[in-house]
Amino acid sequence: MASSGGISDQLFISVQLESPRLAELDLDPHLFGSHPVAGSWDPCKALPLERASAAVWDLSCVVPSQHEPLDFKFVLKQRDDSSQCIVEEGPNRSLGCQSNEVEMRTAVFKLNEGKDVLECKVQVETEMLSPFDLAASWKARQEYLRPSRVRGAHDVTINTGLEGSAKNGFASGLELDLEKYVVPTPNMGSGVVYAANLTENPRSLLQTGSSSNNDTAKDIVYNSTKGDSSSNHYVNTMKGATGGHAPSLEEQRAMFVDRGVGSPNFARPTKETFSVSNFKLDSEAKDMPAAEGAVAAAAVADQMYGPKEDRKLTIVLVGLPARGKTFTAAKLTRYLRWLGHETKHFNVGKYRRLKHGTNQTADFFRGDNREGVEARNEVAALAMEDMLSWMQEGGQVGIFDATNSTRIRRNMLMKMAEGKCKIIFLETICNDKDVLERNIRLKVQQSPDYAEQTDFEAGVQDFKERLTYYEKVYEPVEEGSYIKMIDMVSGKGGQLQINGISGYLPGRIVFFLVNCHLTPRPILLTRHGESMDNVRGRIGGDSSSSEAGQLYSRKLASFVEKRLKSERTASIWTSTLQRTILTAHPIIGFPKIQWRALDEINAGVCDGMTYDEIKKSKPEEYESRKKDKLRYRYPRGESYLDVIQRLEPVIIELERQRAPVVVIAHQAVLRALYAYFADKPLEEVPNIEIPLHTIIEIQMGVAGVQEKRYKLMDAVHPTAGL
Repeated sequence: MASSGGISDQLFISVQLESPRLAELDLDPHLFGSHPVAGSWDPCKALPLERASAAVWDLSCVVPSQHEPLDFKFVLKQRDDSSQCIVEEGPNRSLGCQSNEVEMRTAVFKLNEGKDVLECKVQVETEMLSPFDLAASWKARQEYLRPSRVRGAHDVTINTGLEGSAKNGFASGLELDLEKYVVPTPNMGSGVVYAANLTENPRSLLQTGSSSNNDTAKDIVYNSTKGDSSSNHYVNTMKGATGGHAPSLEEQRAMFVDRGVGSPNFARPTKETFSVSNFKLDSEAKDMPAAEGAVAAAAVADQMYGPKEDRKLTIVLVGLPARGKTFTAAKLTRYLRWLGHETKHFNVGKYRRLKHGTNQTADFFRGDNREGVEARNEVAALAMEDMLSWMQEGGQVGIFDATNSTRIRRNMLMKMAEGKCKIIFLETICNDKDVLERNIRLKVQQSPDYAEQTDFEAGVQDFKERLTYYEKVYEPVEEGSYIKMIDMVSGKGGQLQINGISGYLPGRIVFFLVNCHLTPRPILLTRHGESMDNVRGRIGGDSSSSEAGQLYSRKLASFVEKRLKSERTASIWTSTLQRTILTAHPIIGFPKIQWRALDEINAGVCDGMTYDEIKKSKPEEYESRKKDKLRYRYPRGESYLDVIQRLEPVIIELERQRAPVVVIAHQAVLRALYAYFADKPLEEVPNIEIPLHTIIEIQMGVAGVQEKRYKLMDAVHPTAGL
């Protein structure tokens, strides 16, 4: 932490040099220069750098903030003959005073009378520290270097017993073919899937009656010809609102009413909904999200005081085609499911394709095509009925994905939802022509509407014509509760407008949306290198790395250097436990951030025990965990649901980041994070496979979420998961 630079402040200097060849050549790096801290300009009196890992040497010191400029250079000395010195080429390096900065440069040395050139990576970091900051940092460093004790067994000392990097054949700086380490992805896969195909199956249109969205693309076969439009769902809905006759256009417009959807209503709980004596909710408790902490508290408050219809929430998407509605809906669905809210995504386009076929031309979407308008409103009503039926069966949040671009359509949906759920409109607006052109081409490329179109440009032209028809009748949302996302996907600013939004869950949704964007970037997830507790089969603890773990940390450093060589704005995130910090240590050139939220699940009184010991000494706990691993909470520890709740800020920040992030964490934590990206049911979280020494690359972008895995080495010791 930098201070204001007063007279009592100190300048902390950290110098780090990396080269895998130094160990091969038996050369040790030293530093010499003009300031007393650098020894002198006599190479024989140069200060040695301390070896931090197989290929990294460093030197840290503190000087007064008002020191004279420090000029220095690196010099290499033979390990067995320090009189022979090789001074780095180029001008002297200089450090000023009262500065906070990180400088990355290369040090060049000429060997064998100039016949061989050795290049070393150098990172020099300076930071102004107050005496209090300095004392706290030193205390933390002493605690960090002190071996931890887990159930009486000492760990190996950090940074001892290091071997030359030439022996591992995977030293930092070596050329590396990443593709040879790719392994199959067991869950998401690496292919691009049209997002609308992953939404709920139209059970009102399927004879099977299934509402599951599993294997949707395989279950549904769209008609290639125009389907039968004899269904009366939409007509009956509209007739009920107009006295029994089919409404005219004027009558449809007159049906709109502003109900002030989402306005707060306060109601006392009835005896049927809450019992003070035994603190039990009635059957309405099935509406409660399967979550812990703040989520559960908010849910109980809603059960006690909220209107019944507010316990169910429908997010109705609004916007012109190619504005990212389905992408946003899928992202929001994944987020709410991960938090434990029973959520489903209903896509009206999927209903339309199933009922009316996929070969509809742009004319079908004309505003003056009465038959087309009725057909589209009809399938919208079918989707809404399916969603409301699902909510009656226990669903909590429905995401209704369609253009919903007229007040007539939105009014119809509000009338259908009246007394059954709360509606919030989510309007996506994009004015960036480049983004729109990209979205249009992606839509034509992926949408089943154009699967039989052999001429891609003709498909693009047809879609643009369809878009023109929508623009002619488009009416922005001004009614009810709404959220407007305006130009938020281009990465050039944008704004979020909200109206009539109240309540815990709607507020959480707004906070999530304000941090979302479409900037492509990879997120790399990996467990720490094997730890001493992994070797011992003990859970929890704060042990250091085993020899295999140290080897993995060097391989990981090489991988990151190769994979992110053009991504200098990337960052490295670790937990506060030393096995993740040690795994990240050889990685240079990127800022490192420690998150307490990334710490392993707290095993409470079982911390440091093996599963056999838990089974023998705490058989009740062992069996309870075995029965429900998701909800089981270690005595004075955590459950997986607790971990998910504390990881929410991490997810929000990962969504907000526009640069790559490398997350080095623990098995239970990575299971929870991976479940978010892969949209896995909560019940599966405790059993997701996150192997040691494997990197999971999550690619975030406009095409959705894709996965790729790299296995850098095998785990030496099998480990049981927390």
